[in-house]
Amino acid sequence: MTPASDIGQGNPLGNHGRDHKPGHVPVMLSEVLEVLEPRKGAIYVDGTLGAGGYSRALLEAAECIVWAIDRDPQAIARAKDLAERYAGRLKLVEGCFGDMDRLIEAGAGGVGGGVDGVAFDLGLSSLQLDQADRGFSFQHDGPLDMRMSGPEGAQGPSAADAVNRLPEGELADIIWRYGDERQSRRVARAIVAARREKAITRTGELAEIVRRVVRRGSKGRDPATRTFQAIRIHVNDEIGELRRGLGAAERLLTPGGSLAVVSFHSLEDREVKSFLRERSGAQAGTTRHLPEAPRSSPKPTFETAGSARKPTAEECAANPRARSARLRAARRTDASAWNSTSKELSQ
Repeated sequence: MTPASDIGQGNPLGNHGRDHKPGHVPVMLSEVLEVLEPRKGAIYVDGTLGAGGYSRALLEAAECIVWAIDRDPQAIARAKDLAERYAGRLKLVEGCFGDMDRLIEAGAGGVGGGVDGVAFDLGLSSLQLDQADRGFSFQHDGPLDMRMSGPEGAQGPSAADAVNRLPEGELADIIWRYGDERQSRRVARAIVAARREKAITRTGELAEIVRRVVRRGSKGRDPATRTFQAIRIHVNDEIGELRRGLGAAERLLTPGGSLAVVSFHSLEDREVKSFLRERSGAQAGTTRHLPEAPRSSPKPTFETAGSARKPTAEECAANPRARSARLRAARRTDASAWNSTSKELSQ
């Protein structure tokens, strides 16, 4: 996998539009609704509930049903009032969106023949970043955790486990691959030297270690930004989860169903682009005007809706966090979902 770099500079830690607060609108909301086409009786999956912005908008737009998924138990707890307001129409599911097909089918009644739309709003929410005890941000000193499942969920190794236990070479590779940090080897060397003296357990400690070996960027970016992003992506297996989530959406969507994915850095966007290119039958560098793939290849499961869309200049001016957002959309064909041994599950 090639190293990642942020699409934009306005949102280095993923602090974006998943929160729905008074006066705040989720990023590219109108474009996502345009893709999903909310209508009466339809069933949708909000794969990244966050603070409920997309779910609320879908429920307000039409008398539909929304299955809202989040691996963060705090997000599910916050949405209880919203679920009561839309009783019977908003169904909350705690878990990873990569398991959405199994999670939903295990829920009360499941969805029967499938769903009409799936939305992903990738990355972190402001609520997660603003809680020091979650350990996501170097701006708030707290326990070095970073697990999206939260301290109470305690699923898998924490960020502290990663920085204190991983070999130097593996740490450097993670920081390079997921953070596009050019000084990744220096950072990894500094982390290993520091942990020989004492375990690194606080976000402030890790940030200071990085700042000692990486200069502040020309645009004022904190030197710790890329390293924190990389460790977070690794701890939560965010790229693997995205691949699994796209495959699960493929299995759940009915013919004609819509997929909308909003990403916030190039690593995420590249995964979505690659998946849709593969599943639409296109190859890198080809166009839809070239001959179809050999008959032995699986039939295309998606029709793409052109290239990635960017937020409008007006939205970026009103909400600088939207500047790095990209929306990719596709419509499900009637072809059978590809075998589960395909790329998104095997890597």
